[in-house]
Amino acid sequence: MDAIECITTRRSIRKFKPEAVPQELLKKVITAAQKSPSYKNSQPWEAVIVSGKKKDDLTQILAGLLESDAKPEPDIPEPPVWPAAIAQRIDDTFKTKGGKMGIDLNDPVIKKKAKLANFRFYGAPHGIFVFQDRSLAEWSMFDAGLFCQNIMLAAWASGLGTVPQAFLIDYSPAIRNFLGIPATKKLVLGLSIGYPELDHPANSFITGRENTDAILRFVE
Repeated sequence: MDAIECITTRRSIRKFKPEAVPQELLKKVITAAQKSPSYKNSQPWEAVIVSGKKKDDLTQILAGLLESDAKPEPDIPEPPVWPAAIAQRIDDTFKTKGGKMGIDLNDPVIKKKAKLANFRFYGAPHGIFVFQDRSLAEWSMFDAGLFCQNIMLAAWASGLGTVPQAFLIDYSPAIRNFLGIPATKKLVLGLSIGYPELDHPANSFITGRENTDAILRFVE
């Protein structure tokens, strides 16, 4: 698989096979992502992979917080508003996906079910949490994004599936406490990783992309 094929065929996976991924392969994926560029080669990222009973215990903690209607405390808050063009893309995606599933993705009950599925890692055998030091500036957040993207690409090239999950950072303090991560670290993103069940209906929806001419112009 060449780089262009890997980028264009990768998709978010929301149904995984239960088989665990060998630790050596998981390490290979992270090692490849370590090649990500960063400002002044600062490499401002750290990763924790949780599996087995520990992952199940974390699911119970997060699900319990959700069921008790605990207030989310993400280290990176959701944007309160979006620019109009971006808001339209989000709305179109929700309507298309919800229409295919026969549900309203903006319904609070549906959204709660979606969060619970996130906290269960969509059945994946492993979860990855990416952290960085709180003292770092915006450039480092950009760098962490590059690291996360390369985790997803390296996984896909290795026959694995992933899904980046903003909901997985909803209860950042609880996750840090469970994983023994100091409060000086910021939880950037959670990802599920495992062997994808590609034929499952949950993996049939592929989000569209804006026409390139709408986001690109040449100046000569």
